[in-house]
Amino acid sequence: MIYPKYATEFRCLGSACEDTCCNGWNVVIDQGTYEKYQTLPASPLRALIDRSVLRRPDSGREDPSKFSIIQMEPSTGCPMQSCEGLCRVQMELGTDYLSDLCTSFPRATCTVDDIKIETLSQGCPEAVRLVLGNPDLLTSKGLGTGYLTWDDKPAKPRDLRAYFWPIREFVVTLLQNRSYALWQRMFLLGTFCRRLEAVTRHEVEGGYAAMEGGFSAAIAGGGLRDSIETIPAHNAHQLDMVLHLIKSPVVNGTVSPRYSECLHSFMKGIGGGSIATFEEQTAAYSTAYERFYAPFFQEHPYMLENLLTDMVFHTSFPFGADLINPEAPVQPVRQFADLATFFALIKGLLIGVAGSYQEAFSFDHVVQTVQVIGKCFGHTPEFLDYGQELLNSKGLNDAQGLTMLLRN
Repeated sequence: MIYPKYATEFRCLGSACEDTCCNGWNVVIDQGTYEKYQTLPASPLRALIDRSVLRRPDSGREDPSKFSIIQMEPSTGCPMQSCEGLCRVQMELGTDYLSDLCTSFPRATCTVDDIKIETLSQGCPEAVRLVLGNPDLLTSKGLGTGYLTWDDKPAKPRDLRAYFWPIREFVVTLLQNRSYALWQRMFLLGTFCRRLEAVTRHEVEGGYAAMEGGFSAAIAGGGLRDSIETIPAHNAHQLDMVLHLIKSPVVNGTVSPRYSECLHSFMKGIGGGSIATFEEQTAAYSTAYERFYAPFFQEHPYMLENLLTDMVFHTSFPFGADLINPEAPVQPVRQFADLATFFALIKGLLIGVAGSYQEAFSFDHVVQTVQVIGKCFGHTPEFLDYGQELLNSKGLNDAQGLTMLLRN
């Protein structure tokens, strides 16, 4: 069964990074690190730490990893950052005095069956380059995955968590299956998630194994293509959703110049801001897709496949954060809606950016767009809740609606 290994190849660029993780975040400090800081002797750095590291009101009673927080500068930069763009804590005290978050980012770790799964956050530009730029990411040549054996007779077959590894295998294999267009693969993934929920309700005779076997056979045989093709493309729905998502209340008026540059390029690519009508913007959006976005990704199909696969790994899809909570309900349908919404936002922005740069549209523009969205929204559960509200209000939170967000 597949698990990712490419995160081990990541190397931080330090002061050479074009969008350092020391800016634009709310940086939490775990309790252990906070208590280390209290033992430091008097020094200019200790005085800076005392001014800048503030205990949270609840002092991390529920989560010691969020015991305190760094009070950012008005520029949204970390006060511990030196003029060279390096961390003074690390420079003067060593890595043992970095918080858990600062030590690990952009890596994130989840342990399943005693296997440590390490993934990368899309909020880091170098991590995005590593993931999107490797056409062999998930092959033995790319050293992107490891393989392990799995007991196919789990102790609790009614709990989908017992099938984590075969579900992971199915999802990743489907996303890499180029006999279907990428939007068709996403439709099939959504269908798979709905059938997973039917398994949890004990509505599938034979349980997970029977459902997955039959569905895999249908995919291989191509019998689902006709029903998929009946779902129309609807660029206006896509664009409308993207325009609402970028106005999410999660963005509290403070955005990075890099994010602003991305939005400016997007708006330029769809025919300008308030000057153009929505119909004119939709026409420009469609042209940008056909003339610049589609040809680029037809030449580099692995980029969006890698993007989705990394999102699957990073979010423990289709379980999410509740994977490690056996008491929480498994909600594959909601997990798919979140994945599809986030991907639709990135794809929609990329279409506009491609329209802006036209023939000059490049890998660097893809990296910037993916990374700024990952940094702005990727660590914010409230954004996904807002996306769900939008889907519901627009009547798009079903198989056909979500597919229209993905098909052009």
